[in-house]
Amino acid sequence: MAERLILLSNDDGIKAEGLVALEGSVAPLGDVYVVAPDREKSAAGHSVTLHHPLRVEELDERHYAVDGTPTDSVILGVRELLPRRPDIVISGINRGPNMGDDVTYSGTVAAALEGTLLGIPSFAISVAEYDNIRYDGAACFAARLANLIFENGLPSDTMLNVNVPNLPEESIKGVAVTRQGKRVYKDEIIAKSDPRGRTYYWIGGADSGWKPESETDFAAFEEDKISITPLHLDLTKHPFLDELRGWDFKV
Repeated sequence: MAERLILLSNDDGIKAEGLVALEGSVAPLGDVYVVAPDREKSAAGHSVTLHHPLRVEELDERHYAVDGTPTDSVILGVRELLPRRPDIVISGINRGPNMGDDVTYSGTVAAALEGTLLGIPSFAISVAEYDNIRYDGAACFAARLANLIFENGLPSDTMLNVNVPNLPEESIKGVAVTRQGKRVYKDEIIAKSDPRGRTYYWIGGADSGWKPESETDFAAFEEDKISITPLHLDLTKHPFLDELRGWDFKV
């Protein structure tokens, strides 16, 4: 039996500390290849580069830096750079949480989403902190989860989104299987003027917390637990289909 082939990517860039920690943790599980953006691409979402060519720098035979998005990196890794189709795609370890509505913006989640679209079991993993981050707990759990996926598989069109508390492994209070929570934003647009008097804008996206609901990724975070949320590619609101069919559409 061929050794398992593991593809890693992220949105923090190929030199990110979290990606290095992830590679070290999963290296005993198989042949590891890293295909990741050559610089930080946070909040890139599930964007694909279509309007200019992509360049890839081969750092060594198993590490490739892409001047594109996390999604670009996974596509190139699977379809061009790896010696065969990978057995799993792992994205991370992200610096900062990817919970609630943030999954729609996250390049980390998007890389795993692309793996799922390509029919490969995939998960994204993040540490829920931006400063003084410790990656050891998340790295250890990533290897454990990868093994569980090898043993059990994942349903088609389903990826896992994992958020790990920024705590020593012995202080993490367990694992919670969760649903996606709902973040509450305080919209903030900052307008400034450049030296030529032209206005430019920063989208602040000030965070004012989340809705206090049980069994969500946010609730697990408050309880110092690892959250695992299964995300499905089908965005259809199935319960609304029959009602929508009853509307009087006239063309």
